Amino acid sequence: MSSSPRVRCSRTREEVTHLTIALNSEDVGHHAPAAPVAPTLAPAVDIDAETLAKLVCASLDDSKAEEIVTLDIRAKSSLADTMIVASGRSHRHVGAIADRLIDDLEGKGVRDLRVEGLPHCDWVLIDAGDVLVHVFRPEVRGFYNLEKMWAAEPVPTRTAKA
Repeated sequence: MSSSPRVRCSRTREEVTHLTIALNSEDVGHHAPAAPVAPTLAPAVDIDAETLAKLVCASLDDSKAEEIVTLDIRAKSSLADTMIVASGRSHRHVGAIADRLIDDLEGKGVRDLRVEGLPHCDWVLIDAGDVLVHVFRPEVRGFYNLEKMWAAEPVPTRTAKA
């Protein structure tokens, strides 16, 4: 009994969004293809950091993200106001969480999202401006331990003694 080899296919978000399909007239029964439909997106809006953080946490919760931690980093960095750290159970789960979060935020009118790490899905960073979102696999999250680093109290500056 011969078994066919297993084929594993993974696509990044960029590959999927740039996918085009050419149709021949035979494929559609000699009918002209319909005009392309533009995706429906909510108009771009300005959302304050607190509301944006709530949207992110709701999306992460809906995606069954684990150990969601919200950190207020306003006093520690000018990068963002809030950092949210969450875990997925596997590469696939991390990718699904990130994809859903991106879709949810774009659907609410959040634009100019910057995403890093989506092809590998060990650690996906989503920069939504005032909110930074890190989605990790558990092993990677434990290794980098961002919560400990960013939640630590700032070291007081030393003054020179006279």
